[in-house]
Amino acid sequence: MNNTVFVTGGAGFIGSAVIRRLLSEHDVTVVNIDKLTYAGNLETLNAESESEKYVFEQRDICDRDSIDALFENYRPKAIMHLAAESHVDRSIDGPAEFIQTNIVGTYNLLEATRNYLSSQNDADGFRFHHISTDEVFGSLGDHGLFTEESPYDPNSPYSASKASSDHLVRAWHETFGLPVVLSNCSNNYGPYQYPEKLLPVIISKVVAAEPIPVYGTGSNVRDWLYVDDHASALIQIMQEGQVGRSYNVGGNEEKTNLEVVKTVCGILDELRPASGGGMHERLIEFVADRPGHDQRYAIDASRIQRELGWEPQESFESGMRKTVQWYLDNQEWIEMITRKNQSAGQRLGVIKKS
Repeated sequence: MNNTVFVTGGAGFIGSAVIRRLLSEHDVTVVNIDKLTYAGNLETLNAESESEKYVFEQRDICDRDSIDALFENYRPKAIMHLAAESHVDRSIDGPAEFIQTNIVGTYNLLEATRNYLSSQNDADGFRFHHISTDEVFGSLGDHGLFTEESPYDPNSPYSASKASSDHLVRAWHETFGLPVVLSNCSNNYGPYQYPEKLLPVIISKVVAAEPIPVYGTGSNVRDWLYVDDHASALIQIMQEGQVGRSYNVGGNEEKTNLEVVKTVCGILDELRPASGGGMHERLIEFVADRPGHDQRYAIDASRIQRELGWEPQESFESGMRKTVQWYLDNQEWIEMITRKNQSAGQRLGVIKKS
């Protein structure tokens, strides 16, 4: 094995942040494996694409023969598996893609990795890092935190598919001895996030002076994690995490959705004042909640802090300010994404329970 790392889903929001950090701070060659679905965008890696240590392979992780060929060709020392369908609302409208990519795709990667390692004379140090979400744990009440031992209780097709993939990874470790590490993260935000997510939606709506949709009463609570902090945690887990162990990654920044919207509006009041005066909060419009909307997520990240020494560098306030400024400075990127996919930023997942 050489010094090559596979990153699946590397053209996505978190995956591209991981690749940028790997290439800037570590002596590795990165193979970006991405199907380039609607959320994949190679322009997030324009600078990195010039590096001799970066390779892009447009592949579907559900195509086993194609993945086997990549292992044979590049012979990696690690795989960071981020490829996934990830938007809850889309999983409500069309769960089939989530089952196929998140479950079947993960199975293919595990089997391809097992086949590859069986042919190696020296597989010591190899890691299969599976990246997942705190949504697999379901919904918390007003108190308590998700730990690595929290029972799984997924409530959406998306979280159920990710829970399934987590279980597969653990089973391949226990049954076949595959050297895996796992991580579950809280809500990510930052530059290059696809426009269907909350932060870019808020910013785009304010720029266009359109209503800002807030689900229900906006009381749902999430723990917010800046994407570059998450990327640094993922790399550290891949390099130093104990085989067979899982690590929760969170920002220790619990906020209701309404608090987040008002924070962004306040930053935009300063950076981009409304043309007619007044506060951007006036654009907030409460809309029907989505089915299966978990009330609260909150991460206990003490294990990764204690065992690996990781902690986030950005506060909620500093990370949000950086994020808002980036989107204001890169409106052409949002416009490009919207031209490619007319559903970007539109409401999805509006159904009635049967």
